Amino acid sequence: MKINRFLYVGLLAVLLTPCTYADFTYTETTQITGGSMMQLMKMAGTFSKAARQAGEPIVSTVAIKGNRMVRVGQQQTEIIDLDRETVTTIDHQKHQYVVMTFEQMRQQMERAMQKAKEQSQKQSPQQNAPSNTDIKFEVHVRNTGATKDVAGLSANEAILTMAMDATDKTSGQTGSMAITNDLWLAPEIPGYDEVKDFYRRYAEKMKIVFSGALNPAMLAQYPGAGQGMADMIKEMSKLKGVPVQQVMRMGMTANGATLPAASEAPLPPPSDSPAMPSAGDVAQQSATSSIASKMGSLGGLAGGFGGFGHKKKKADPAPDAAPQDASAPAQATAGVLVESNTQLAGFSQASADESMFAVPAGYKQVNPANVE
Repeated sequence: MKINRFLYVGLLAVLLTPCTYADFTYTETTQITGGSMMQLMKMAGTFSKAARQAGEPIVSTVAIKGNRMVRVGQQQTEIIDLDRETVTTIDHQKHQYVVMTFEQMRQQMERAMQKAKEQSQKQSPQQNAPSNTDIKFEVHVRNTGATKDVAGLSANEAILTMAMDATDKTSGQTGSMAITNDLWLAPEIPGYDEVKDFYRRYAEKMKIVFSGALNPAMLAQYPGAGQGMADMIKEMSKLKGVPVQQVMRMGMTANGATLPAASEAPLPPPSDSPAMPSAGDVAQQSATSSIASKMGSLGGLAGGFGGFGHKKKKADPAPDAAPQDASAPAQATAGVLVESNTQLAGFSQASADESMFAVPAGYKQVNPANVE
């Protein structure tokens, strides 16, 4: 997920403008709210505590202080230091932390890509030849004109959709992966420009990592991928304001169609009892994994759409659920693998506490190579 977030930040950076440095703090709540993956987690929760916790809200506090950003969670804290070019990840359960440089992260990504390539070639030696898969991207942003109150702020709705079609030129087999982000944008939040500017500077420092993940040679294997990236940047420039809430869906559709947004076709309320996934759910997950594999590193772009970044105070209630509409078409939910709801709140321009950027006393530093 970390790599996906880096990719998404890189795309956002080209749209952002610099500003003077100042402190800024906010909170975020993210929760998985539906989809066939949620059914599987409920079933697994019968045997696994970690699976039971997977559907619970994840609350984080984010603070920016000059060239540092910290994301503090109950189980993990991440500190990005642009001056030192390091990312420190603190594990509060194991009472340990790891420090990775930007260069080490680049090398880690390159090794992962090389390993994936080698494994793919072992399974299908013919893949040594140029890719026989066509990739087609469809990216669109639509401002609906709808408004609503989110955490006391007036927000306008924009829906971002992305469809990725993979077609095997030999067999003619086609698979489609679709992502929809239902974004509620507040026109302006005093101090939030600090977040935008930090990500811009972060992207500039991490260019070598972005090039490692999206190098021309890799893109050249998939006709249409380069144009898809360009279209994505162009469409995202239509997003104006601060995303105080987003409902992200990922799943499968037929013939490159988009998934309906949460406001257009709400999912049915989740059942309190675990349910066995249907054969269709299992097939859908299998197909999603297969398509992502075919797309190679480009499959990581899907998860990146969930990383817009929103905050919510721990004392506040969970993010507003998507409004229920009895008239919504039943088939709209069939292809949703996962739906997540993320909301921002608790914005503050007060000075960020320096202790937030420090490793707790008594925590042990471990080598990045020894971290799972």
